[in-house]
Amino acid sequence: MSPALMSQAIEFEGPEQVLETFYQKGWTDGLPIVPPTKEKVLAFLGAAGLPPDEILGAIPERNRVFTAEKVAINAVMAGCLPEYFPVVVAAVKGISRPEFGLHGVCASTAGSAILMVVNGPVASAIGMNSGQNLMGPGNRANATMGRALRLVLYNLAGREFDRSTLGHPGKYTYCVSENETGLWKPLHVMRGFKKEMSAVTLFAAEGPNQVQNHVALKPENILNTMADRMRALGSFNMGGDCECAVIICPEHYETLSKDGWTKDGVREFLYENAHRPLADLKRGGLNESPLEPEDDERMVRAVSSPDHILLIMAGGGAGRFSACMPGWFSRHMSRAVTEPVGAMCTGGT
Repeated sequence: MSPALMSQAIEFEGPEQVLETFYQKGWTDGLPIVPPTKEKVLAFLGAAGLPPDEILGAIPERNRVFTAEKVAINAVMAGCLPEYFPVVVAAVKGISRPEFGLHGVCASTAGSAILMVVNGPVASAIGMNSGQNLMGPGNRANATMGRALRLVLYNLAGREFDRSTLGHPGKYTYCVSENETGLWKPLHVMRGFKKEMSAVTLFAAEGPNQVQNHVALKPENILNTMADRMRALGSFNMGGDCECAVIICPEHYETLSKDGWTKDGVREFLYENAHRPLADLKRGGLNESPLEPEDDERMVRAVSSPDHILLIMAGGGAGRFSACMPGWFSRHMSRAVTEPVGAMCTGGT
C-alpha cells in the first residue's frame, strides 16, 4: 500500500492551468514546472526509501521544516527524475546542518548561491556532467538537481527572506560533478569520505570567476594567475575569513599533474600566494583606517588555511579556462559541508 501524502490535492483542467496557477501563487522560480502529481511524488519517495513525513532538515530561525514529501514535490517541479532524488535529499540535509548557516546564506543581501558538487559513483550513474560546458545548460541531472534545491528554499524556507541586492544566475541552478578520472583525490575524499562512497558538497558561493591562462608552460604560472583572481578586492575573501572554491580545468590539470603537483600542493601554493598588502585594502577603500608605513608589509590572505580551498578538477577537455568562486561573509557564519548520498532504493511507488 502506498503511503498517504499530507499535501492538499488540487485538480486542474489541463497543464496550462497548472502552470498559470503556480505562477500566480508564486510557487516557481520564474520558469515552467513539471506538475507534481501524486504518482510522481510517491515514485520519488520510493527511490529514496523515505516516508512522506520524515523531516530532512529545517531553518529553526524561521520555524520552517523540510519534510521528504515537500522536498519531493519541489524536485518533481524542477524536472528531476526519481533516481536523482537521493542526491537532492542529501543536499537538503547538508544545508540544514548548523555549520552551513542556511538562514544567513539565503537571507543575505550579498546574493550568494549554493554550489553543489557531487562526487562518487552516483554522479556517473545518473549521467551528470563534469566536462564540457560544466556550469552551462544542457544536462538534465545538473540543471534540475540544482534547481530543486533552489525551489525548496523558495517554497519551504520562504522566498520573502531572500534580500539579495543583485543575486546571480546560480540561484536558478548551481550543480556540477567532479572529473574523477585523473590522479588527484576527489573532493569528497579530501573531505574525509571513501572514494567508493557518493557525497555532495554544499558551499555558499559567488558566481564563477573565470581564469584564463593559455600561455603558461610552468605550473607555478598557472597558479599565480589563479591566486591573483582569488585576491581581488571586493569579495568577502579579502578582509574576511572565508573559504573559496577553485575549479581546475583538464588542460591546466595536465600541466600541473605532469610536473607532480597534487591537490595538497596546489592548495598550499594558492594559500601562500593569494594575498596582498593591507595597504592595498586601504587604498582600494575596503579599509578606511589611516595608512601606516608598515601596511605595505602586512599581508592579508584570501584564505586562512590551505584546507579552506575546495579544489575541484572539472570542465571541458579543450580550453585553458579554470575558475574560482569566493565564499560568503565568514567561515564563522557559514562553512562548506559534505553529506553522504544514501543508496537508491527500488519499489515503494
